[in-house]
Amino acid sequence: MSTDATPELGVVVVSYNTSELLDKCLASLESEMRELPLEAEVWVIDNASDDGSADMVRRKHPLAQVIELDENRGFAAANNVLLERWAATSGAAPRWVLALNPDTEVRPDAIAGLIGALEADAGAAIAGPRLEYPDGRLQHGAFRFPGLAQVLLDLFPVNRLTDTPLNGRYPAALYDSGRPFRVEFPLGACMLVRGSALEAVGALDDGFFMYSEEIDWSRRFSKAGYHALCVPGAVVVHHAGASTGQRRPEMLTQLWRSRLRYFEKHEPPLRRALLRSAVRAGLRLRLLADLLAVRRGRMTEAERAERAVALVSALRPGPS
Repeated sequence: MSTDATPELGVVVVSYNTSELLDKCLASLESEMRELPLEAEVWVIDNASDDGSADMVRRKHPLAQVIELDENRGFAAANNVLLERWAATSGAAPRWVLALNPDTEVRPDAIAGLIGALEADAGAAIAGPRLEYPDGRLQHGAFRFPGLAQVLLDLFPVNRLTDTPLNGRYPAALYDSGRPFRVEFPLGACMLVRGSALEAVGALDDGFFMYSEEIDWSRRFSKAGYHALCVPGAVVVHHAGASTGQRRPEMLTQLWRSRLRYFEKHEPPLRRALLRSAVRAGLRLRLLADLLAVRRGRMTEAERAERAVALVSALRPGPS
């Protein structure tokens, strides 16, 4: 389908070496699209995969169009390729833009549910679904903006606190209610964005290679007077970490670089300094804790060394 005219719904799937999961994602998406009473485009932006992902899409999913990048540009920059293409060819974003990870499967009526929630709430710029693990368990997919408590729990997890408000989670009862509720940001695995809000606020910040780009985007929407929703009636299965798990040490570096970048952009000076100091001190303490874990037989020396490289790299300035 040509992009000379802006579709009502534009779906962007950024892929990196997830051919098998991408196949399932697009199959679920195609089934859903047939039921939607609006014009839609589906695009796969492939971040230089070497597993045949792009060829698989062309062979098995003619509904989707493919753009192959010559290098892995990260999640935000890859999404922006298409946002910029729409702007250049038709001068406007689609009415609705759905950013979807390749390790997701869209359940029936999920997209319609997300669209319906944004149509019913003119002040909402972005909506995320109820995310579930493949076995049907709830996966927290909406959060409060990160602060000191989340930083400390990311570095030193405490199981009984992981799924609590202290760690930015919303109560399970809100998901179980089935009614949309306001959140500070949805997880980037699946986000429906209002096109007019996107044009007002701008595209994703591609200074975030991976992680925190959806937090930054939601924070920018919030500063512009919009809010975000979680829509429990819209269900999406998320095979968490399929892409990032392929490069764990590098992704650990990116996680903390992105978190520091987010704090630099959005927090006032004193709070920013506190959070920056907490991250750096926490990363150094994590290095010491890993040494103890090796001595107690809980971690191999190879695992410790690999993580040490990642954590030390996170303390160095990344690309601006």
